[in-house]
Amino acid sequence: MPHSLSAKKRVRQNDKHRARNRARKADIRDQVRSFTSALTTGDFKKAETEIRKATQVLDKVAVKGTIHRNAASRKRSRLTKRLNAAKAAAGSKAGAGTTAAKA
Repeated sequence: MPHSLSAKKRVRQNDKHRARNRARKADIRDQVRSFTSALTTGDFKKAETEIRKATQVLDKVAVKGTIHRNAASRKRSRLTKRLNAAKAAAGSKAGAGTTAAKA
C-alpha cells in the first residue's frame, strides 16, 4: 500500500496507463484476427484492406509507446509475408490447373 501522496498518484496513473495499453493491444489483436479470418477464407481483397487497417493500428500504438516501433514493424512484416505467401499459393494452384487443361 502506498503511503505518500506521490506514490498514491503513481498507482492511479499506472492503473490508467495499464488500462489504456491493454485496450490498444486488444485493438491490435482484433485487427490481426480479422485479417487472419479474411486470409483463411481466401478473400484477398478483404485481407488487403484488413492488413492496411492493422498497419495503421500498429503504427498508432507504436507512436503512443505501448509497443516498440521495431515490434510493430516486425508484426507488419510478418503479416505482409503471410499475405504474399497465401497469394502465391493460390496463384500456383490456379496456374497448375490451367496449365494441365491446356496440355
